[in-house]
Amino acid sequence: MRILMIGAGGVGDAAARIAAERDFFEAWFVADYDLTRAERTVAAVQSRNAGESRFTALQVDASSAAAVTELAAEVRATHVFNAVDPRFVMPIFEGALAAGADYLDMAMSLSERHPEEPYAKAHVKLGDRQFAQQQSWEQGGRLALLGIGVEPGLSDVFARYAADHLFSHIDELGTRDGANLVIRDDEGNEIFAPGFSMWTIIEECLNPPVVWDRARATQSDGTVDVESGFFTLPAFSDPEMFEFPEGIGPVECVHVEHEEVLLMPRWVEAEKVTFKYGLGAEMIAMLKTLHTLGLDSTTPIDVKGVMVSPRDVVAAALPDPVTIGPRMEGKTCAGLWVTGTGKDGQPRRTYLFHVVDNADSMRDYDAQCVVWQTAINPVVALELLAAGVWSGTGVLGPEAFDAAPFLELLAAPKPQGYGSPWGMEDR
Repeated sequence: MRILMIGAGGVGDAAARIAAERDFFEAWFVADYDLTRAERTVAAVQSRNAGESRFTALQVDASSAAAVTELAAEVRATHVFNAVDPRFVMPIFEGALAAGADYLDMAMSLSERHPEEPYAKAHVKLGDRQFAQQQSWEQGGRLALLGIGVEPGLSDVFARYAADHLFSHIDELGTRDGANLVIRDDEGNEIFAPGFSMWTIIEECLNPPVVWDRARATQSDGTVDVESGFFTLPAFSDPEMFEFPEGIGPVECVHVEHEEVLLMPRWVEAEKVTFKYGLGAEMIAMLKTLHTLGLDSTTPIDVKGVMVSPRDVVAAALPDPVTIGPRMEGKTCAGLWVTGTGKDGQPRRTYLFHVVDNADSMRDYDAQCVVWQTAINPVVALELLAAGVWSGTGVLGPEAFDAAPFLELLAAPKPQGYGSPWGMEDR
């Protein structure tokens, strides 16, 4: 396996550090628009792993499908791993196919809200542009594995596991994510700093969140048309207090647009699919203010003769999420709340989850916990693909594959596995 990872720093940096401990690949190419960033990622990996020679730094323009194709062909990549933000999904996705390589990403192609009824009807949904090319990927005999970060990603694996091993009928697949993370300044005061890309946070939190409902998808003849089941709500709808495990405690969660809702109904039977995230009152207030001021816009404006995107300015003004690890404390939790009927025919309510303590990820990988938790899942998936445990062609989500090998490899102690246990609570 020869992996071309596009995107250095952040999640890409953490993925490279995790992968360096594994032996399933022949070569790992780290490519970025900024060659210096790619070189830093490779240098960090080599400094932690004496004698490591499988990593190479390269330069690429991720906005150009032709550039991605050219580089993937040059390095004879078998897999193109997209580790940049979702603005660049389509050129990397199309560039990988043209190069004859398989593809993985952690976020899907961007959505467009309905022009007349944005808070009721879905329009161009997350991933629609990628699923529209399903036939091309099948005919090319190539696999595009979408949404295999942590969210989307791990909760999608949990959905497959719940359907196969825990439930005979599922009422709701509800992704519920929360944390008790705190970032402090040099004096120990709590400060605001997002744990992930602010550009992406603005995109997914201010877009109309999507919900899937089987009743809407069921046709008069009893068949289910998945596409008919999607509808939208206003941002931050339906707040609920959700109890997170391992000392995190209750966190208010709200509806947010996210890929799980667009993936799960395609492969897992459920009556309803939702995504709610514990943003916190401060983040919600800030996002509303940005929207009111127009600072969430991606349309460039003239600022003293320079054309700039307001959202890019907001993201640039905040601390780089990669740098805040030493100032961060607490835990982050990604998980899936499943309700329905168990295999024994009795009502069941189960939360499947994965918790990462920032102190642990910083100690072991020098990566803050939100970034590290995102990065580990595509590496696990790549190892399963390398071993032939997972295989397929076309445009698929994590739900299309057997979940048990993934969860076993994730949780198994090192060196057999990745030593990152997941949990399950019946409530």
